[in-house]
Amino acid sequence: MSLLVEKFGGTSVADTEKIKYVRDRVIKTKEAGNDVVVVLSAMAGETNRLIALAKSIHPAPDPRELDVLMATGEQVTISLFAMACKEKGVEARSFLGYQIPIETDSIHTMARIENINPEALKTAIKQGIIPVVAGFQGVDRHGSITTLGRGGSDTTAVALAVSLGADVCEIYTDVEGVFTTDPNICPKARKIDKISYEEMLEMASLGAKVLEIRSVEFAMRYSMPIHVRSTFSSAQGTMVVEEDKSMEEILVSAVTYSKNEARITVKKVPDRPGTAARLFGPISDANIVVDMIIQNTREGELTDMTFTVGKGDYKKALSIIEDTAKDIGAEEVRGDTDIAKVSIVGVGMRNHAGIASKMFHILYQHGINILMISTSEIKVSCVIEEKYTELAVRALHEGFGLERGFG
Repeated sequence: MSLLVEKFGGTSVADTEKIKYVRDRVIKTKEAGNDVVVVLSAMAGETNRLIALAKSIHPAPDPRELDVLMATGEQVTISLFAMACKEKGVEARSFLGYQIPIETDSIHTMARIENINPEALKTAIKQGIIPVVAGFQGVDRHGSITTLGRGGSDTTAVALAVSLGADVCEIYTDVEGVFTTDPNICPKARKIDKISYEEMLEMASLGAKVLEIRSVEFAMRYSMPIHVRSTFSSAQGTMVVEEDKSMEEILVSAVTYSKNEARITVKKVPDRPGTAARLFGPISDANIVVDMIIQNTREGELTDMTFTVGKGDYKKALSIIEDTAKDIGAEEVRGDTDIAKVSIVGVGMRNHAGIASKMFHILYQHGINILMISTSEIKVSCVIEEKYTELAVRALHEGFGLERGFG
């Protein structure tokens, strides 16, 4: 007998017929002799609908009240799922985040899990009841409902799997696993049978939408295996696990991209100690994540600084930087949202030279100019003009032989 935590995303529970389909799948798993804990997202599009409702009241809704509103989406799906199970004669019980409880900090709309007490779930499991947990939500020390940010149901599922000592956390979605790149852009993309936590973490941070980044961090920290698979197929998906020697034989595992990028350049910044801290401090205080940073030294005691942020933070970041630039005596601030980031990822890159050079050459062959470069041990990222994104992805996927598994 295994203990499985199974998470189903919004497309898997988009309507009552799909909820019944998921119910049948879960019941089949339980009848095979497994204990199952189910984590559900809101129905596809529901969270966006609720946010739009809030913004029809105020363009910048109060974060605490927005959390209260958004958390209702998962409340609907878990209650319907539990009803569907009982309609089949199988006992199931819905749990909201505060009923477990899933304890978080107080950063509304982007809370982080601090502790989970799984005793209520363990009791239900011992009684033969299927616990059905609302993903994406928790409760802070003041008793306020919190939400974990976009993709937070993945994090809920992995954190619950860790706290329960589950054998595996299964993430069910509308794709059959993790692919070498986006199949919508590159039809020759292949499903990856096994990928390391570190590679998956890089892919999530670089724009791959299969798993939320904090869920991978949880899994890696506690060595919790994740099985990414399709709700609507019985095929094996992709296992996200600890790195092994076989993974190092593949130089490049995947090509990822993100169009959610914006670039800000601060021209003629005084080149002296403390300037960077003064420039980026207010950005950090505003909880804006900065990705790539490049500094170009000019003649004299001046430098140019360029960095990227998410498009959703662009206007806010630009406004902050414009004010800060005046304070530090910088000459000009420029912004650009027509960019994208393409990346190659692979643990095999650690022990092989020339991977970055090959990437640059492939982009050059296709007339794609590189605007910025960032590297780590297992990834190389390039910022390019957004209009070349699809071409770059296909060229890199073919250039590294990923359709044949040669990466």
